[in-house]
Amino acid sequence: MKKLLILGAGTAGTMMANKMAAVLDRSDWQITIVDRDGTHHYQPGYLFIPFGIYTARDVVKPRQDYLPPGIEVVISPIDVIEPDRNQVRLSNGRILGYDYLIIATGTRPVPTQTEGMAGPGWQKNAFDFYTLEGAAALARKLRTWEGGRLVVNIVEMPIKCPVAPLEFAFLADWFFTTRGIRDKVEIDYVTPLPGAFTKPKASALLGGVLDQKRIRLTADYAVGRVDTEERKLFSWDEREVPYDLLVTVPTNMGDDSIARSGFGDELNYVPTDKHTLRTKVKDNIFALGDATDLPASKAGSVVHFQADILVENLLAAIDEQPLHGHFDGHANCFIESGFGKAFLIDFNYDTEPLPGLFPLPGLGPLSLLEETRMNHYGKMMFRWVYWNVLLRGLDLPMDSALSMAGKRR
Repeated sequence: MKKLLILGAGTAGTMMANKMAAVLDRSDWQITIVDRDGTHHYQPGYLFIPFGIYTARDVVKPRQDYLPPGIEVVISPIDVIEPDRNQVRLSNGRILGYDYLIIATGTRPVPTQTEGMAGPGWQKNAFDFYTLEGAAALARKLRTWEGGRLVVNIVEMPIKCPVAPLEFAFLADWFFTTRGIRDKVEIDYVTPLPGAFTKPKASALLGGVLDQKRIRLTADYAVGRVDTEERKLFSWDEREVPYDLLVTVPTNMGDDSIARSGFGDELNYVPTDKHTLRTKVKDNIFALGDATDLPASKAGSVVHFQADILVENLLAAIDEQPLHGHFDGHANCFIESGFGKAFLIDFNYDTEPLPGLFPLPGLGPLSLLEETRMNHYGKMMFRWVYWNVLLRGLDLPMDSALSMAGKRR
């Protein structure tokens, strides 16, 4: 019997398990998926926990509930991948062989990569919201914080969900306004990017929103160290940014098993062809989602578009055919802006976010590069779509490739 092994049962791995279970002949193929624990987290929901909109119950479910019946689920951290032997060693001592391997081990924040960040003030006056623990601790802090200088900071790129730090700053403006203490809070947005976002047109738009909300933008700021006792950020060129409360996005890194396996880059991301999703490690190894070094956003929508391409290319590889599936870097992101409104952007490797209607040309109902209530409803509805459609590998009414229909240049 042939073996398909999937490493990681997060968004990418779960989607691929469901999609491949539906297309492979199960009498010929054994599908095995590995993850370190048995709970699945809706990570976009972490953003809403500090503001009391979601709780842990809204974002954590049992993994098994979203995996297809009949596949083998193995709970163990990964020790090392051995491509020359077509096998993976697990931390529990088990060895899993494979004919084809999908790496979907994701990425995670690593505060210890920045000097001083995980010091005495960590989760006291300095927090992240990219982990459940960090988001919950920050929620407790915000319930009683009476004001001062709030610094929202990105240490370095790339990060999961590149718009989430902006969303946090916008929601903080809303949160403190509704609490009646916005005039007591100074909000600074400190980023290593040259502007508010990675794409110039969206960056100009979102930078304007920061101005409207009285959120100060400090761009081109590369954090070198943090002093959580003095409550200061220091850039590599020793510029200081003081804070009373720091909400930071630490350095994001791929799984440690990638480093131990000897083929990741300096951040433990897997070298992957940006169009076919076949890795540059070996022809029978593919990767998708946050685990890759692709120059695409590390976001759930991107994984959905990649998964359709990967199914096509993996089946072609199994049949020893050329890989014709072509991932174009397609991404779309809701950007929650507070007060019941949101933006929406849709772009790929080569095309900037453009205005227009989405997903149906002329009908929408969502508006691109505009702040609307309908976009907010789309953002909030996405949690249901995630649990009930995306994870189960079902199709959404949009192409994997970026469509120009309904967009205006």
